[in-house]
Amino acid sequence: MPITHHLRSGDKLLTKTQTQEYTIPVSNLLSLRLYSDTRPHHHHIADLQKGLILVHREKELVGEGTGFGAPIVRYRNKTYFSSSSTVQISRKSNETTVLKQFVLDTISREQFRRVETDTEMTRKIRIRFEELYMSHKHWRLLPLANLSKNIGVQKSFVRTEPKGNVAMTYRIDPPLIHVTADFNLLEKGSVQKIFLLNEQGSKYFRKYSDSKGVVLFDKQIGAWEKVESNWARVSTLNGEAGFRLWNVKDATLARGREFLKGTFDWIGLDYELGPKKTEFEYDIEIVRGLKQK
Repeated sequence: MPITHHLRSGDKLLTKTQTQEYTIPVSNLLSLRLYSDTRPHHHHIADLQKGLILVHREKELVGEGTGFGAPIVRYRNKTYFSSSSTVQISRKSNETTVLKQFVLDTISREQFRRVETDTEMTRKIRIRFEELYMSHKHWRLLPLANLSKNIGVQKSFVRTEPKGNVAMTYRIDPPLIHVTADFNLLEKGSVQKIFLLNEQGSKYFRKYSDSKGVVLFDKQIGAWEKVESNWARVSTLNGEAGFRLWNVKDATLARGREFLKGTFDWIGLDYELGPKKTEFEYDIEIVRGLKQK
């Protein structure tokens, strides 16, 4: 059975020994949740590890999103995801520190009518799907998704020889989360790009705004658009909850959103990094009402 930990002041170091769930309060209504396994199991990425999940009134708002601070690494021929992890959590005063080691042990694979294939055609399809994912369309371009269903090609993930670990440290001192990504335990030989995804559910978060005064709703947000402003924010329509990220030197910040009931449900502010990065730091602000600036 899963173990649930609600962290309080004075809690000691907790290390993953079996499937665990951690809930970290942010305010009276908001909290952050972290799993050591691949929960929540939603849609295409059900079997992949997630980062921090935003919770409002005890309801998880992540949808098909990856959570805050989930790494993906694109190598020359394949894109690597994580389906296993270890977690450590400690608490000191008002600050909670979470270390989650994402093991890059999973790649994507197509199936033809449930029969695995590895032909030149399916390799090309696989590369194209991965390009769409990493350009943050997540197979979220509907014409291509429909085409893949029509020809019988389905997306799946399979375990493979790991390419190493990405150590994600989340230092939570509400309303800020300071994120540090350590790539030193990665096999770096043929890395092309590194992505740090910060996603929640698009069913709940439908508004985008930024420091340049741009305000967008729903489909206006787009599937993958570069953020040119100093900061960008995603929020619910009533402003009860949201999150803000900043542009950081030597990284590209992009926004994206797509919603289709029962299939696609993500919104995010994600970083794209070059292959030589060994460490990267950034902040996430949890919005608790939009009276904040």
